[in-house]
Amino acid sequence: MRRFLCVLAFGVALLSSRIGASTEPAPPVPPLKADKPNTPAPRLLEVKLERNIVYDTIDGQKLYLDLAMPKAKGKYPCVVMFHGGAWRTGTRKDLSIGNKGKDGKLLPSLIEEVASRGYIVVAVSYRLAPKYKFPAQMQDARASVRFLRANAKQYGIDPDKFAAAGFSAGAHLALLLGMANKVDGWDAGNNTDHSSKVQCVVDFFGPTDLSLYTTSPALEDAYLVPVFGKDVKTDPKIYQKASPITYASKNAPPTLILHGTFDLIVPIIHSENLLKKLREEKATVEMISVRGEGHGWSGLALTRTFNDAIKFLDTHLKGKK
Repeated sequence: MRRFLCVLAFGVALLSSRIGASTEPAPPVPPLKADKPNTPAPRLLEVKLERNIVYDTIDGQKLYLDLAMPKAKGKYPCVVMFHGGAWRTGTRKDLSIGNKGKDGKLLPSLIEEVASRGYIVVAVSYRLAPKYKFPAQMQDARASVRFLRANAKQYGIDPDKFAAAGFSAGAHLALLLGMANKVDGWDAGNNTDHSSKVQCVVDFFGPTDLSLYTTSPALEDAYLVPVFGKDVKTDPKIYQKASPITYASKNAPPTLILHGTFDLIVPIIHSENLLKKLREEKATVEMISVRGEGHGWSGLALTRTFNDAIKFLDTHLKGKK
């Protein structure tokens, strides 16, 4: 199974010997088995996949999503997923196209795996920097949820049960989607009579406080300014407004944070600080620290955290104990 690396581009130069090119590989599919010995695998549903659905057109650019759903008709909770890539690279296909097995055939993708647990799961494309500066990415994230809610009946979605999930930069968007409600300039596109609210968030090693990167001017100039347009000296509020921790409050939806203790790209202090702030605000939050792992993981750790995420979704979207 390929190494699970949703790599934030900040670390490309430092970690080039480990990951090679600046593009990140798709995350591998979690194994179809339980995470504990002698425990039966969960009963999975048959899944179908719809690709290249246009969810909006903003600034003249068509925006697409891929959608996995159980074949059995019903009304399912929806999980909206955002890929990583430092807001500059990556694609929804990282989440909606599986790896090849030993026989050369494609295995189920990540969104298909989650859908088989009884969810509508969506991989969203969003506009990338530096051509499109932030908050274009946030506008797209919010527009995708509005589209899905507006078309809930067509896709068999329960419009009252949405989760946002993401990896690295995609987790940053998922966190903002969950915690930042009405922010000037963050709404664009269609279906504005529908809400972009989500009921819970799953955050895989997302950056939560962008000011932590401003201690290195060279890093800031190379990687943050192309995304956010200015450095912190020019506009001290630019990174504050774009940081999820700014919006941490008692009104935040239930949040699951998963982070490797040896992450050199998005250090675990990002998640620890968010956890502390949300707890202070009396919000519902859980954090799983994956010991010894970096910006992504594989093997048994992947199986366990995948199952942890499914359990969290089941609890907050299906009411399971």
